[in-house]
Amino acid sequence: MKKVNEFLEAREKLSKVLLNTNLIFSSVFSQETGNNVYIKPENLQKTGSFKIRGAYNKISKLNNEEKKKGVIASSAGNHAQGVAYAAKELGIKATIVMPKTTPLIKVESTKQYGAEVILYGDVYDDAYKKAKELEKENGYIFIHPFNDEDVLFGQGTIALEILDELPLTDIILVPIGGGGLISGIAYAAKQIKPDIKIIGVEPEGAASAKKSIAENKVIELAEANTIADGTAVKKIGDINFKYIKEYVDDIITVSDYELMEAFLLLVEKHKIIAENSGILSVAALKKLNLKGKNIVSVLSGGNIDVLMISSMINKGLIRRDRIFNFSVNISDKPGELAKVSELIAKVGANVIKLEHNQFKNLARFRDVELQVTVETNGSEHIKKLIELFEKHGYEIIKLKSKII
Repeated sequence: MKKVNEFLEAREKLSKVLLNTNLIFSSVFSQETGNNVYIKPENLQKTGSFKIRGAYNKISKLNNEEKKKGVIASSAGNHAQGVAYAAKELGIKATIVMPKTTPLIKVESTKQYGAEVILYGDVYDDAYKKAKELEKENGYIFIHPFNDEDVLFGQGTIALEILDELPLTDIILVPIGGGGLISGIAYAAKQIKPDIKIIGVEPEGAASAKKSIAENKVIELAEANTIADGTAVKKIGDINFKYIKEYVDDIITVSDYELMEAFLLLVEKHKIIAENSGILSVAALKKLNLKGKNIVSVLSGGNIDVLMISSMINKGLIRRDRIFNFSVNISDKPGELAKVSELIAKVGANVIKLEHNQFKNLARFRDVELQVTVETNGSEHIKKLIELFEKHGYEIIKLKSKII
């Protein structure tokens, strides 16, 4: 394996195209975890993610003969834009194969950089196989999104920036898809500060790195099922496996529900919008059994569809008990509905939806069911609402919250 000068050379090349993504101190995540939490906002990077780093570093190293052939890549979105942008800057033809499930914003953005886009398969691995076929047919140069040392050296420049800005960093939390980002960050960071801890974060439904490390060999998952589409990879790269095994201290997983909660906090408290795979490192913060540490969460990308933003906010509200759905039985007589409304107003909750069902069979013939959805400030607020209703003789039945 090569020395840190590979990262320094990559940083020099990338200085021409990168935006500064300075660390952001997060008071809200610091307070929730008892640590000093900083966010590395690569979602604000040119092309909307860290992927421009590895793609540009790799393509800039091609010789003139290779550049004439053109490049091809497979990607769930962010690598596609990185390759398309780098190819455009360096005057090279680019073809990108993307899964059919790729968010529209990523497809359109890739086309806008001048690349030819081919939609194929349902997950990254399908697109990869198709791209390799086209590589052989047309003589293109394949730019791998993660299983390539020049790519991971480009990604690792993030570690240099973090440690330049915060030399006392104790832990860096890094999302894992194919493993290129964490390989580069871990190797670079350990060369500069050997005692630093690098922790990878994967979605529960696509934890290929964690399984591979546990079994001490690269494992291909049967499926990759997660809302974090950018990390929906069934098998990490074999090169990345070696780096992860040697330089990564731990790998933890987070659920899709935990991603929704983290998304809401980022939007509400920091006014930052990131894609689902990008917020893995933020969602993992409360799983660390540590206090008083300087922690940097790499927010790896921000290319998310507008419709997905709405869905994630609603689901995050439910996850944080900001939306409460309940039923209560009331007497079928004038004024009862007004009494319920007054109690909700008294506790300071906001009614979003109300359904009055006179025809549901209840224990008492003269009762009707009222289903109510309210907006609250969280769990304690809900507790107060329930206590107030009970005090006035109403029994609240908590219902499964629905997306509104």
